Amino acid sequence: MKPMLVVAVAFLLRPLPCLAQQGPPPPWAANPERPTVATHAYTVAPGYAELEQGVRAFGLRKFTEFTAWDVNLKIGLEPGLQLGLFGLPYARSGAGGGMGDVGVALKFSHELSSKAAVAIVPAVTVPTGDNSRGLGAGRTLGSLVGVFSADLSGGGAVHFDANAGPMGIGAGTPLWFTSIGLSFGGSVAVATELFDLTSGGAAPRQRGFLAALMVTASPSVVLDLGGVRGLVAGTPHQVFVGLTTNLGAIFK
Repeated sequence: MKPMLVVAVAFLLRPLPCLAQQGPPPPWAANPERPTVATHAYTVAPGYAELEQGVRAFGLRKFTEFTAWDVNLKIGLEPGLQLGLFGLPYARSGAGGGMGDVGVALKFSHELSSKAAVAIVPAVTVPTGDNSRGLGAGRTLGSLVGVFSADLSGGGAVHFDANAGPMGIGAGTPLWFTSIGLSFGGSVAVATELFDLTSGGAAPRQRGFLAALMVTASPSVVLDLGGVRGLVAGTPHQVFVGLTTNLGAIFK
């Protein structure tokens, strides 16, 4: 599998918390874990489901080198516990297209106060993509990321996220992932992030800066549009567009 797609699969859990909330958000309010590389420390309300999906074009020299359709279905199991089912229903490399790898994640969240929370997110991907065409890792990979999130303003219009932990577990030396993100705004918001991964068995060194525009079309629907600028050799540049939809209650 190409290093860019290995890292792309590991990066499917991405955040932007609900901004400018006055008090707790309603359970049907969308709270995207995209398009940023890191994740926030919050979970979907118990019994509710949220679907994230997006299309990315990325590459080292031109955006047409790789394309991918990302999907992440999040289900609130109980307060502070979320199940994530994520993967690449379709990806395309220079060798052809097809299904990519899929995975599962659990998010264990704990609120420190009304403005801050921490979480731990273990995740596993399985090799459903064709490694010979660069569509999958060719092996099972794990990750374990710790998260801290905080609102830095009274109305939550400025939000901070920090992530750290190993990724690519199961492919030799793990990659150590760190990320710092700031988001600003309300119904129209801007998300920014600086992320870094050390080199390891699953991929080479990665570092990049992400910027995205987030538009809340309704309380349950958020659109995103933006890109990533690679800051070190081997980090692909990318452009993306995505949609997050809270699907409402699916069980009591």
